Amino acid sequence: MSFIEVNETPLYYEDYGPKDAPVLVFSHSLFFNSDMFQHQVEHFSKDYRVICYDHRGQGNSGRSSLENLDIDTLTKDAISLIEGLGIKKCHFIGNSMGGFIALRVAARRPDLLHSCVVLGSSGEAEYKKEEFQPLVTQLQKNGAEEVVDKLMYIMFGDASLGSMEFERERNYWRDYMKKLEPSIGDAAHHVIHRDSVLEELEGVTVPVLAVAGEQDHAYTIKLSENIAKAVENGRCEVVGRAGHSVALEKATEVNKVLEKHFIRLKVRQSSL
Repeated sequence: MSFIEVNETPLYYEDYGPKDAPVLVFSHSLFFNSDMFQHQVEHFSKDYRVICYDHRGQGNSGRSSLENLDIDTLTKDAISLIEGLGIKKCHFIGNSMGGFIALRVAARRPDLLHSCVVLGSSGEAEYKKEEFQPLVTQLQKNGAEEVVDKLMYIMFGDASLGSMEFERERNYWRDYMKKLEPSIGDAAHHVIHRDSVLEELEGVTVPVLAVAGEQDHAYTIKLSENIAKAVENGRCEVVGRAGHSVALEKATEVNKVLEKHFIRLKVRQSSL
């Protein structure tokens, strides 16, 4: 287990692959930890340096107070992680909450990025705030055990929830979420009370790829399309039969999408 001190908080991270290779940094979703990218680690770590980390207040990283779990602070943590590990540039890939962070890094520190990839995410203020607020309140009071089925519905698509092939993965994450303590509600609070970042993205030239799950119960495909339209060099891809946790639910398909994205950028850069 590796830790790095950022902004007075220890962040847990894992560092895979050749240290002199192009760098991929993966930023996980709310209710998960860096293990949600295990399939990407397995696929890319032969040719890339792959870094996965846990956000403050989640996974193995240090806990923090409610006022220090906002998306802007998490973005500062991500920037400090990249700089603290001596990384000049990376591809930053985030699922859902990790995508909120990825977009803010692209807007505020484009010098650190080769590209930004967001999966099952949004650049806008939370449009389901009223729907999600009672859930957040319950999480803050009692933790996740009583609402784990609701979390599973939000985080996974219909195909994944009913698939026998996905049963082992589904059960693992259900058990993980069930054990989440009330502090997870503080992180959830800031997820639904975040500001829009679309205005900051205007004029951003960092290539941005927005990947949407066809069956995402949390964020529509339109929200991913809006991200791609907000930047000068944006694209949107839709993965069929996938929900909000698209990188986990359809790992093979997402890995192919990421592979093509990295190759496309490499070819483009070599032609400049």
